[in-house]
Amino acid sequence: MKASTNWRECEYSFFSHRKCEAFPCHETKDEENFNCLFCYCPLYLLGEKCGGRYAFLSNGIKDCSACAYPHERESYGAITTRFKEIAAKMARE
Repeated sequence: MKASTNWRECEYSFFSHRKCEAFPCHETKDEENFNCLFCYCPLYLLGEKCGGRYAFLSNGIKDCSACAYPHERESYGAITTRFKEIAAKMARE
C-alpha cells in the first residue's frame, strides 16, 4: 500500500490526547478537531512573525494563551512549511 502524499489523509498530522490533564489547554468550540500534535508550539520562537494570536507581557514574555492556531487541525500544513525558517532561527541563536 502506497502512503498518501496529502497530509490531510495521514494519521501523523493529527493527534488528540483527550486523557491529558490539561485537555483542552485552550478554549475551543470544536474538541473533535483539537490537535495536540504541536502541544508546544514550534512557531513560538519566531516572536512577532509567528502568525498566531499573542501578546507580550510587561516583563517581555510572549503570552500565547489566547492562541489556538497550532491546535487547529488545518494548521498542520502551514506550520510544517515553516520548519526551515524555525531551524534557521535556531541556528542563529
